[in-house]
Amino acid sequence: MNLPAISIPNIDLPFDIPVLLHPPVDHFAIALPIVVLLIEFINVFIKKRSLSVLSLFLVIAMVIAAIGAYLTGSVDGKEAYPLLNEMGQSELKEHKLLGTYIMLFSGIVLLFKLAQMIMSNGLAKAFYLLILALFVAGVLKQGKEGGELVYEFGANVEMVQTLDDEKFDLQEERDELEEELEAKTEELESLKAKASEPVDAVEETTETTDETDETEAAE
Repeated sequence: MNLPAISIPNIDLPFDIPVLLHPPVDHFAIALPIVVLLIEFINVFIKKRSLSVLSLFLVIAMVIAAIGAYLTGSVDGKEAYPLLNEMGQSELKEHKLLGTYIMLFSGIVLLFKLAQMIMSNGLAKAFYLLILALFVAGVLKQGKEGGELVYEFGANVEMVQTLDDEKFDLQEERDELEEELEAKTEELESLKAKASEPVDAVEETTETTDETDETEAAE
């Protein structure tokens, strides 16, 4: 599926999103639309107002989960991107693009849900179900591609985190070795300074002895 390129403004959050949050958030982003679709199909036959209200709250939660999946996916994707090969990087870009569409489309689903509840007729209900079913299909495709990124291309953010931890440990070891080397250098210079003192004294004594010998010889 070749989707037209789309971009949204960067969202500046008052907090940093840690890595490794995308997988758990993604589970909600996938499960909630499926649950909503099942409830709506059941409600076609039961026709309970309470189920429709429950579905509305779940759709709102679905929108929040879609936004969360997009944000956490952007963070994890930046960490995993440098470790992927060229094909994996291309797949990651397509995955992000589809994720952007899904996040925006979740808002459209919410609008159709509200319109269906207000209009309360069969045509509006059928159109809403169609939109919801398309959304679920897109979410499932996104989940499948996300799994392929991890298992086929190695977009494993946990591995990136491990490498970052190892890098941090190596930097600490390097700093400790530099401090130890600096201390050893200072100690060596101090020993050299102490070792040069007797040499100077011997040289002075030798010079004095030579001068005395010369004086005695002259006499």
